[in-house]
Amino acid sequence: MKFSCSSPRRFSSSSRSPSRAREQGAAIISALLVVALSAILVSGMLWRQQVQIRRIENQRLLSQAQWVARGALDWTRLILRSEGDTSAGITYLGGLWGVPIAKTRLSDFLGQIGEVRAEQGAATYLSGSIEDAQAKFNLRNLVASPAPGVMQLNLEQIGAYQRLLVSLGVNSQLAKATAVQVRNSLSQSATRFQSVTSTSGSTTSATPTIQGGATGGSFTDKPGIEDGDDNAAVAPLQMTGVDSLLDIPGYTPEMVARLRPFVTVLPTVTALNMNTASAEVIAAVVPGMSQSAAQSFVASRTTVFFHNVSDVQLALRGAGVQSVAIDPAEMDVNSNYFLIHGRVQHERAEVDRTTLVYRDAMTHTTRIVRVQDQL
Repeated sequence: MKFSCSSPRRFSSSSRSPSRAREQGAAIISALLVVALSAILVSGMLWRQQVQIRRIENQRLLSQAQWVARGALDWTRLILRSEGDTSAGITYLGGLWGVPIAKTRLSDFLGQIGEVRAEQGAATYLSGSIEDAQAKFNLRNLVASPAPGVMQLNLEQIGAYQRLLVSLGVNSQLAKATAVQVRNSLSQSATRFQSVTSTSGSTTSATPTIQGGATGGSFTDKPGIEDGDDNAAVAPLQMTGVDSLLDIPGYTPEMVARLRPFVTVLPTVTALNMNTASAEVIAAVVPGMSQSAAQSFVASRTTVFFHNVSDVQLALRGAGVQSVAIDPAEMDVNSNYFLIHGRVQHERAEVDRTTLVYRDAMTHTTRIVRVQDQL
């Protein structure tokens, strides 16, 4: 008797084929999921790596642009220093410092020192200008310092600022509030003890000394909060720019924008440069001078600049101001403070910077007072 095993084998194979097919399908799906997940992870890693590389490149380009801006600033300071040595103490609009630089490729400056360096500056552009900061009304003048550490409101300068506000269509009542704000902001500043140096290099105040006994009673561990003097309960921050006017109630952004071309805030009391000041500021500073007379005065200096204060007085008389006494501490023909506006474009990086520079007439040097980057 013979038995055949083929039928059972066929029965077993047919019974296992659906499960094997399901296992193979699940394996294929799992493999596809693993491949897809790996692709997602790899692409994510590559994307993050690309973003990181881009970020590093941007930082490198920005750093290079900042160094170019620093080099341009040093070059500008050299111009101011050299012109201060050769101009005999006169700052006027026709000087070399007043010539703006249009958008120029850096390679045009470096082309004379080699083609290799010129190629490196092919994608870098420079532009900028120098502005006489003493051509504007200095809000620091609203507060006088008759003695080191003493802060008093300057009524003459407050009146001049009132006239400027009226000519610009701004509420003149803000002049006194501005002076009070400036005084309060300087009440705890160390600069209230420093000597004021004029443009000619002479010192106009005594050597700074600390007032108030052995402990220097003007100082306190909590300035403006637990003072024993007449300071306000809250001492405002020291004003460093025209935008600080927004901290004074009554000023609006529109008013500040209107005042910006004619008003500035400098660290010390300064004289107005009559060679560079605008007609609006001159009409405000000179008592009894109209806008038309100020415009005539400004037009007269287009042909010849003023060499000294006597020339200014003669020009004022020619403009219709008969009786005027010029104080060299309030009006001058030279400047110490300058605003340097510079812009550097280096591939994708841009640096737009404004720097306040002080030119010292005594030491024939320049110093950076503050730097502000425009966003």
